[in-house]
Amino acid sequence: MIELGSVIKDLRSELQAAIEAGKDENLRFELGPIELEASVAVERSDSGGGKVRFWVVDLGGEHKKDASNTQRIKLSLTPRLVGTHQAPQISGHAGADEE
Repeated sequence: MIELGSVIKDLRSELQAAIEAGKDENLRFELGPIELEASVAVERSDSGGGKVRFWVVDLGGEHKKDASNTQRIKLSLTPRLVGTHQAPQISGHAGADEE
């Protein structure tokens, strides 16, 4: 299992790599909303302030959880560039009217 926060961090890294890889491409795509669906196990820790952690369950692995111990969640993420309300471009150059 992996923490949900790590999954989102890895997704952010992959999207950043796609932006960098497409810098010199003529064709570009605007990155729209991202839907992430996962099976998660919820764990509450009584130590350290009662922290709740969400673990993404790998159903193909050895650490399979019962259906009663997992929940399916769906997150809708809308990527934005820092300091703007613009959607990132995952390839190509921004035109003069887009800067």
